[in-house]
Amino acid sequence: MSTSSHPSGPLVAEARTEAPDPRTPSTAPPSYRGTPRSLTHPPRTGLLLVLPAVAFVTVFVIAPLFVAVYISLTNFPLIGDYRFIGLENYVQAFTDPAFGWSILYTLIYTGIVTLPILLLGYTLAVLVRSNRRGAKVLRTVFFIPYVIGLTTLSFLMVLEAQPDSGMVNLILKWIGLTDGSTAWLVDGKLGTILICALVVWGVSGLTMMLLMSGMQGIPTDVYESAELDGAGWWRTERHVTVPMLRRTIALCLIISVIGSFLAFTQFFILTQGGPGSQTTTVVMAIYKRAFVQLQLGAATAMSLLLVVIIGLVTAAQFWLLRERD
Repeated sequence: MSTSSHPSGPLVAEARTEAPDPRTPSTAPPSYRGTPRSLTHPPRTGLLLVLPAVAFVTVFVIAPLFVAVYISLTNFPLIGDYRFIGLENYVQAFTDPAFGWSILYTLIYTGIVTLPILLLGYTLAVLVRSNRRGAKVLRTVFFIPYVIGLTTLSFLMVLEAQPDSGMVNLILKWIGLTDGSTAWLVDGKLGTILICALVVWGVSGLTMMLLMSGMQGIPTDVYESAELDGAGWWRTERHVTVPMLRRTIALCLIISVIGSFLAFTQFFILTQGGPGSQTTTVVMAIYKRAFVQLQLGAATAMSLLLVVIIGLVTAAQFWLLRERD
C-alpha cells in the first residue's frame, strides 16, 4: 500500500488553528505612526486661531493689571518722581472717611435704581413682546433713550432742571407739587432723586430688549397649556414667564448692579459730586484722587479695591440667582 503525502490527523487540525481567518477583525491596538496629518485641520491650527485672543488679553488686560498693582504700591504722583511705599495706599483707603462715604453712597444709589430698572424694563417688555401693530414703533421709542446715552441725557437734564425755566419745574408747577423754583442740582437729596429718575428712564430700554428676547423664546405651547388649565394673566406671568426668564433676569440684575457701581458720567455732569461730597460715587472719588489731587498711586489702589468689591458683589449675585433643582 502506498502512503499518502498529504498531512492528516492532528497535524492538519493544528495547522488550521494557527492559520488566521481574514474575515475576523483584528483586536490589536491601531498604530498611529503611519496616520497622515489632516490637510484641512493641522495640529497647530487651533493654537494659531487662539493666539490673537491670548495676545490681546495679555497686552490689554493682564499686563496693565500687573502695572496697576505695582503703581498702587508706590506714591506715583502722575507728574514727578515716585518711590515704593508698600501697602500704605491701601491702609489710607481703608481709613479715608471720604472714600468710605463714596462706597456707602454708591451702595445706596445702586439699591435705589436696580429694582425700578428691572420692573420698568419688564413692564415695557410685556407691552412690546407681541408682534401686533405698533409694537415695533413702541420698541424703538422705549429704546431711544438708551441709544442716546447718559452723557447726552445728562446735558439735556442740566437745562431741563433749571429753576423757573426748566421743563421739570414747569411740569411739577403745573401739577401743583412745587412752585417751579426748585434748585435740583445744588441739593444732595434732590440731585440724587433727579439722577436716579434719569438713569431709570435712560437704561430701562436695554432691560426691556433683553427680557423681550427671552419672552419671545418661550414656546407658545406653554402658554396654551396654562390657558387650558384656567390660569389668568397674572398667574401665567408669575408661574410661567418669570421662572423661564430666570437666567435673563439674573443677567439684567448683574448688568444693572455693575453699571451702578461704575456710575460716573451723570454725576460728573449734573452735580460734580456736590454739594461737598454728598453725591460722590466711588468712581468719582477715584477720579478726584487721580486727576485733581494728582495721587495716581492712591487712586490705583482704590480702583483695585473697587474691582474686588464688584467681583464679590457679582459672585454673591451668581450664588443668590443660581438655578436650584
